[in-house]
Amino acid sequence: MKHWRIDQVGWDRFDPSLAEPGIVPLVKAAAMVEKNGLDYAVYLNRVFGDDPDFRQAADNWAVEEVQHGDALGRWAMLADPSWDFDTAFARYRAGYQINLDADASIRGSRTGELIARCMVETGTSSYYTALGDETREPVLREICRLIAADEYRHFKLFYDHMRRYLARENLSFLRRLRVAAGRIGETEDDELAYAFHCGNEPETIPYDHARCSAGYMGRAMQVYRFRHIERSMGMVFKSIGLTPRGRLSDLAAKGAWRLLCWRRERYRQALERAANENAPGGRAAAA
Repeated sequence: MKHWRIDQVGWDRFDPSLAEPGIVPLVKAAAMVEKNGLDYAVYLNRVFGDDPDFRQAADNWAVEEVQHGDALGRWAMLADPSWDFDTAFARYRAGYQINLDADASIRGSRTGELIARCMVETGTSSYYTALGDETREPVLREICRLIAADEYRHFKLFYDHMRRYLARENLSFLRRLRVAAGRIGETEDDELAYAFHCGNEPETIPYDHARCSAGYMGRAMQVYRFRHIERSMGMVFKSIGLTPRGRLSDLAAKGAWRLLCWRRERYRQALERAANENAPGGRAAAA
């Protein structure tokens, strides 16, 4: 059941003068990743084939994910009238697909699969909160607020089912930690990088993971503030069975924030080098 609908968004309040050029590419990429949620529902239905309650929950989750993509795509077309969401998404689908043939979780257990889903929802909830806090455009702020609330509900959904399976499978703390850390590390795989490519680069430019990952992450990391990392660390700790608030969580949040700042600077430098190389008289132009 959807908690909101696209036609309830105040689209008439869109202000093109407040659509930040650095944020529009992020929204284009996010729109495609969100809309691709139906594939993940197919995968989850196969992994949890004998659990009708979870399968129904996964189907409902996917409907909301697709709505996120459609809302973000509609906003991006307002911000950039030359961009066509359907065309970009078809290109994304043609070049990026997850494995739908699996009949067991790639995480090694159903508990592990649900921990991984908790990590995804932790990331998206914090990201859309940060993006909504960063933008001044009122419609995007509203969309981000709605999506962030959905993603937090999704976290609770997967967390509740994870607790149910944990009681059966008794996954050790170290294995839970390993799954969580592994899924967090996957944020820099091809899913987001290729979405950035399809949403922001012409088909004449070949896909390059390093360039597109820098293009996306270098911009996305700019929207985070420490409070967003602190909140998400509490959700991570809760997922793996640790106290979400306390000295250890505070230390982990501070460490994660320092790491983000360091990586953000690395990506900023990479984007700066790429811009210089592509500028008139730069190395790429001279080649």
